[in-house]
Amino acid sequence: MTSNISSKTAGSLRKLYFIRAAFSITWVILVALFAKTSPGIGSLLLIIYPAWDVVGTFLDIRANKNSPSKTPQYVNLVISSITTVAVGIAIQKGVPEALMVFGAWAIGTGLIQLILGLRRRKLLGGQWPMIISGGQSMLGGTSFIILAHDPTKGITSLAGYAAFGAFYYLLAALRLSKTVNQTA
Repeated sequence: MTSNISSKTAGSLRKLYFIRAAFSITWVILVALFAKTSPGIGSLLLIIYPAWDVVGTFLDIRANKNSPSKTPQYVNLVISSITTVAVGIAIQKGVPEALMVFGAWAIGTGLIQLILGLRRRKLLGGQWPMIISGGQSMLGGTSFIILAHDPTKGITSLAGYAAFGAFYYLLAALRLSKTVNQTA
């Protein structure tokens, strides 16, 4: 029974990770195309990223129906919802302020991702990319805050962060394929 639940959960997470990777790749491309030439679109993209995390977290909760505790995901829902609104407000003051909000969000959600990866690794396997990604998100968020007022930094500086996120989601999805195949 447990292996059947693990297989279903791993399969659902694998699908979600592929979707999250595709979103991040698309976001990076859009940032590269529009952030420097269209400040309005760049600002909208900055708001969309944490909003998408709300959707992704909701889908993660649905994928883990049998998880004994979904507290980290619910905390992430709240943090990402607040961040979406806060980035929208901060961008009105300027990109540096929005980058600082984004950085604080990256630190918080990175910690949650790290915790979830550690909790899921024994049941599902394939979580080392999520563990590394969580730690890297915390470091990235710290750098966004520190470098927010650097005139060479802007919304495009977040593209690398999102690209690494896509890479780690792809790695985790591929690794979960092994879990799905072993338990099937």
